[in-house]
Amino acid sequence: MGYAQELARRLGGFSNFAISFSIICILAGGITSFQLAFSAAGGAAVGIGWPLSVSCSLAVALAMGQIASAYPTAGGLYHWAAILGGRGWGWLTAWLNLAGLISVLSAIDVGFYLFVVRALGPTLGVDAGALTPWHQAAALAVIVGVQALVNHRGIHLTSRLTDLSGYLILGVAVALTLGLLVGAPSLDPARLVTFSDFGGAAGGNVWPEGKGMLHLFLLGLLLPAYTITGFDASAHTAEETLDAERNVPRGMVGAVLWSGLFGYAMVAAFVLAMPDPAAGAAQGDRVVFWTMEQVLPAWFRIACYTGIAVAQFLCGLATVTSASRMVYAFARDGGLPWSGVLRRVSVSHRTPAAAIWVVAVLAVALTLHSPVYATLTAVSVIFLYVSYGLPVALGLAAQGRTWTRMGPWRLEGWYRPVSLLALVACAGAIGISVMPPNGLALRFTLAALAVTAVVWFGYEVRRFEGPPVGQEIARRRSAISAAEARVGEGSTE
Repeated sequence: MGYAQELARRLGGFSNFAISFSIICILAGGITSFQLAFSAAGGAAVGIGWPLSVSCSLAVALAMGQIASAYPTAGGLYHWAAILGGRGWGWLTAWLNLAGLISVLSAIDVGFYLFVVRALGPTLGVDAGALTPWHQAAALAVIVGVQALVNHRGIHLTSRLTDLSGYLILGVAVALTLGLLVGAPSLDPARLVTFSDFGGAAGGNVWPEGKGMLHLFLLGLLLPAYTITGFDASAHTAEETLDAERNVPRGMVGAVLWSGLFGYAMVAAFVLAMPDPAAGAAQGDRVVFWTMEQVLPAWFRIACYTGIAVAQFLCGLATVTSASRMVYAFARDGGLPWSGVLRRVSVSHRTPAAAIWVVAVLAVALTLHSPVYATLTAVSVIFLYVSYGLPVALGLAAQGRTWTRMGPWRLEGWYRPVSLLALVACAGAIGISVMPPNGLALRFTLAALAVTAVVWFGYEVRRFEGPPVGQEIARRRSAISAAEARVGEGSTE
């Protein structure tokens, strides 16, 4: 496909699955964003909203998997869009996906920081009320810095930790779910289909009052929409995955499917375990902690808190991996400022070191500009789902015309209907993310799109060449051989 094998291809099928499963991390979004649903429309926002949204995310993963099987390269979405629709679409997809990955990394690590402060702070003697935004900024710099350092040291260490994360997420989620159900004062399944207007003070002021039940239910879909993102990581690490044509789509789809199933059991258990749903909703962003304090013994609660915190940290670690591969792949084709630096691969560690550290710096900087957690989640959903939808739409248009070579992993006759459903799902996720009161997210998105348009039409349309195609691939043969020799990879001849 015209690229050198500079990254170390060491990930097996489970490791490729685990990196997406770790980024989805139901112990991150499912815990830190639970109030976005329950403090909106009550139990039905979880019981009905979660499976509805996860089904849509699964359709997106299936449609993307079909394309990934045909084009298993790092920075997958960018490369797919450029091949299927042209360099302009590829350039736009790359910038939006990169913006989404940076913002979701910021949201993950802000959520991790807030979780540790609220859950483990009292045990560690930390007064959450005395902490300032500067404490948060300093903590995030350390958190992201450690995640970047581990990534810098090589994919072998990173994959070991993300493999561990996969098992940890499943183990803690199952233990927490069983603990909540056993400790619940009573179990009333009707709660999962009961709509309640928890706008305003009734829901801890998570959402404004007077919005109406339908509006609140749709806002509640941000919980699963934000949680079930990041599965494109399997595609971004394709050049580090063995048998990528099969393992990448399996990794994406499997990560969404198992996260959806285990996540549903966990969030439903929170709804069922609450002694009083109205009192729980009034806790706002403390509803998870309040519920666990009410029904779980202290020792078990602290053990769960610790496992959740470790899983959330590893979620951020995997996101750095995904985002840095996107930077590397885009820079490899000259799509970023200072591309010559950002595309460099460490000879000793076989990782895109400069890309890793740039991702870390940008993630911390974004939290300084937009420290509001709800805004970060909404912005990440917008950018990621736009970048998911673009190559899916382009694939539909190109199939049977310019795209005739399918990979070995196929949806066969289901491809078109699944892709159409995926586009509807992407549009729905974007629409929900810009609904009032997410005005800041909408303004941020519109500003980013305006800047993108100015940069493309004012400069990049004449400069950016996109990924290699046709004769350009053959002309790169000597450069590819030299690049592979530099990192100790065998010749392509």
